[in-house]
Amino acid sequence: MKRINASLVGTAMMLSVLNANAESKGDYFNPLQTAVPSLSIAPDARGGGMGDVGAATSADVYSQYWNPSKYATIDGKGGIAISYTPWLREIVNDINLAYLVGYYKLDDKQALSASLRYFSYGEINLTDMPGPSGDVISQGTAKPYEMAVDVAYSRALSKYWNASVALRFIFSDLMNGVVDEEAYSAAKAVAADISAFYSRPFDLSDKRVAKLNIGTNISNIGTPASYDDHVTDQYIPTNWRLGFNYEYPVDVYNKFSVSFDLNKLLVPTTPISDNYETREEYDKALDKYRSEGSIKGIFKSFGDSGGFSEEMKEVTWSLGAEYSYRDMFMARFGYFHENETKGNRKYFAAGIGFKMRVFEINAAYLIASRSSKTCPLDETLRFSLGFNFDGIKKLVDNSNSSAE
Repeated sequence: MKRINASLVGTAMMLSVLNANAESKGDYFNPLQTAVPSLSIAPDARGGGMGDVGAATSADVYSQYWNPSKYATIDGKGGIAISYTPWLREIVNDINLAYLVGYYKLDDKQALSASLRYFSYGEINLTDMPGPSGDVISQGTAKPYEMAVDVAYSRALSKYWNASVALRFIFSDLMNGVVDEEAYSAAKAVAADISAFYSRPFDLSDKRVAKLNIGTNISNIGTPASYDDHVTDQYIPTNWRLGFNYEYPVDVYNKFSVSFDLNKLLVPTTPISDNYETREEYDKALDKYRSEGSIKGIFKSFGDSGGFSEEMKEVTWSLGAEYSYRDMFMARFGYFHENETKGNRKYFAAGIGFKMRVFEINAAYLIASRSSKTCPLDETLRFSLGFNFDGIKKLVDNSNSSAE
């Protein structure tokens, strides 16, 4: 009986379509592989419109994914938002990411926040190898999905520093039951995030105030995920994000900011079969790779890929800019870069936003660069809609006053 390795299905579904057209240019093509890869997808249109930056941008309702420590000193009592991203529309039409997020200020220095992420892979037809007649044997259909729910506590530690911790429960169901007469379980994991945010204002002429922000977030520090009762384990996408942001007020109405983010997955590099003389040696190395603990894997990820230059190839970077008029209209631009041997995702991004007293709307659009023109992320759209608790309260109070 053929045994299907279900634990690799989720990674294969994501990475195969993202990386199939990458050019290795003489180097080994060896992207880092993790379970629950959807956790690495930026969920909101503001960060997406700037090339997926957000570690150090100004605080907003979507900060839970990028850096929840920003909530500690955010303006307003609270807010809630939803985002929707049709994913990989160049290939399929039923893969989607939905995201719900909200925060509530406990006082001037503390905040609670939470989010719910749901990623649907759409409907997949399951088939077996052809039978004696040559016909493909159907195994039915599956509707795999991944989801995560988290909660964070953030606090201002000093005049300029904030910090936060978050806890997350992760659930990934890729097979929806039985495949080839073998039952596969859904993968479960728990994880934590640790983040910090530094924001320092600088007085300029004409009573203008610029601001320098620095943010960092180590996310998804947690247990491995398994789809076969821990016969094999996979790393979840533990990630280190470091960002810089500078806000410059042109005048009382116009403001411009530029942001730069660095990202590194804190998981060991997957062994390459060509580096081993026999299949037995490769399988032994692969078993060792999968059996190492998550914490050990974090430290190992800084020096296991074959030198400093190879480690730097595992770092992605994003550069983004945002123009704001009266904090009501926003225009955004950005660029995301990933090395050819680690995924070859290279794309430009553009976005717009409208912010009113009660709600805000954001949209973002991705355009693959010429060197990665066949990237299936080309023409990806993101939409976000947020609501401000203070604005809603004022609207209700005004309505009550008018009624009286």
